[in-house]
Amino acid sequence: METKSLLFGLIGFFLGGLLVSTAATLEKRSTQRDSSEVGMSQMADELKDKKGDEYDKAFITNMISHHQAAVDMAKLSEDRAKHEEIKQLSRDIISAQEKEITEMRQWQASWNYSSSVDHNTMSH
Repeated sequence: METKSLLFGLIGFFLGGLLVSTAATLEKRSTQRDSSEVGMSQMADELKDKKGDEYDKAFITNMISHHQAAVDMAKLSEDRAKHEEIKQLSRDIISAQEKEITEMRQWQASWNYSSSVDHNTMSH
């Protein structure tokens, strides 16, 4: 009878540890996702009270930064991703986003918008 109780106790102990480990992993993933959502939310909040040139300048600056982050992330796929579909998607993202970054930088120059964020991303 004692052996059976000990066995149930050990099983309960290991299951409890597994549940705690799983909960911690899920919480970490949730926190990581929330931080990227907060970044986009902050960008949107920054735009809410702007109009005209002020809006356009802030929008372009934020979008260049956002697109550059997507390009940087996609560039990791070439030697890290397992599936060819991910690698192809990443190549497509790089191509499209770099084209859009170039276009937005041309607009900034044409419209005389200067941005410290833009200067930081020029080297990428």
